Amino acid sequence: MAFKPQSEDEGAMSEINVTPLVDVMLVLVIILLVTAPLLTQSVHVTLPKTAETTADVKDQPLQLGIDAQGGITLNKLPLADLAALETALKAELLKNPDIGLHLYADQGVIYAKVAEVMATVQHSGIAKIAFVTVEQ
Repeated sequence: MAFKPQSEDEGAMSEINVTPLVDVMLVLVIILLVTAPLLTQSVHVTLPKTAETTADVKDQPLQLGIDAQGGITLNKLPLADLAALETALKAELLKNPDIGLHLYADQGVIYAKVAEVMATVQHSGIAKIAFVTVEQ
């Protein structure tokens, strides 16, 4: 490759030589590919054995369901009406004052029924209510 002498009327060369940049990037990619599998390995230890434990049933929330026809279930047990629901909720509240409630309402149930059930739950003294939905 021949170089021509720079004359006084020509400006400075404004091109950037990217070859060293590409070389450095390729070296970094190779280093990353070589070291990545080493980062995923963990220390192998033998964990101690313990006895199995059961989940604390006291802390699990109540499951209140309202089906499309307006039927009410508490922990999968059908209830006759709102008065029976309030009695059952008050009994559960006496067992555990910090009990929570998960409300499963069918999308076909009318809003007035859900509002009646929520008012009954609030009247029974349960303050922790969560609505359960499914992801679309």
